[in-house]
Amino acid sequence: MNAPAERSRHEPVLLAEVVAALAPRDGGTYVDGTFGAGGYARGLLEAAGCAVLGIDRDPDAIRRGRMMVDRYQGRLTLIEGRFGVMDQLAAEQGIASADGVALDLGVSSMQLDEPGRGFSFRHDGPLDMRMERSGRSAADLVNALPERDLAELIAKYGEERRAATVARAIIAERAKAPIATTGRLAGIVRAAVGRTRPADGIDPATRTFQALRIAVNDELGELGRGLAAAERLLRPGGRLAVVSFHSLEDRQVKEFLRARSGLAPSASRHLPPAPAAARPATFRLVGRGPITPGAPEIERNPRARSAKLRTAERTPEAPWREAA
Repeated sequence: MNAPAERSRHEPVLLAEVVAALAPRDGGTYVDGTFGAGGYARGLLEAAGCAVLGIDRDPDAIRRGRMMVDRYQGRLTLIEGRFGVMDQLAAEQGIASADGVALDLGVSSMQLDEPGRGFSFRHDGPLDMRMERSGRSAADLVNALPERDLAELIAKYGEERRAATVARAIIAERAKAPIATTGRLAGIVRAAVGRTRPADGIDPATRTFQALRIAVNDELGELGRGLAAAERLLRPGGRLAVVSFHSLEDRQVKEFLRARSGLAPSASRHLPPAPAAARPATFRLVGRGPITPGAPEIERNPRARSAKLRTAERTPEAPWREAA
């Protein structure tokens, strides 16, 4: 596949905004913690004569990115691993600090488009959802968890109001035969929730699939570790840019950055945040709120419709000791 075709198919959400937020400079070092198809890494490398460390837990992403390594002649390094330990991975490459970190949370378009990965119900495939192709799969959870645990998982990570109904339906159907495919699970969930599409146009199976994917990959735990690792890795003046796609992710990013910038949540949404208890502020918020995609980008890429970009700049203060 040639470079222009690759770029048009896999251009990440809010690409221009992320590159602008990180403001890459010649000689700088940046981390793309969710390499995927390399869109953010490519944007940074083309914007300045900088170096990029690309990290991805999906071995397929690292394998596909090898041709980019050759293209940028020593300015791009790829590592298979989790961004939750990005500071350790960087240190192994001789990188003590970074000028910027980009994170594009959740599942990638390529993972969604490949039926064999089991992330999407748009095409029938094995019920897998493992980013690293190891550990427990979604099928393992669906076929083994007790009804109460399954309902709690779907409610917590999917924010599905009818989680108990969905869990009950799954238990009843798996008693007939193990649930092994995305198509069968989607059908069970749609029948339990109702086939009528809601006003927001989201498929009734979406929230349950989201919940399973988050649980299988410990996505929120990894996000917390990744934010703390970025705090440790960024040098003073370095920037963190995080793109999230659902409320659980965005809330976690927002609360981390508010705490690290010395702000506490307001008692009322109509009042500004109050100063937090006396602790050194390790970040300074950039902008008054999240950046969201414009109508042209959403039309071009519907996946962008729920995206939010939050940016913060590292201060000279030492990182907090406890985990995020």
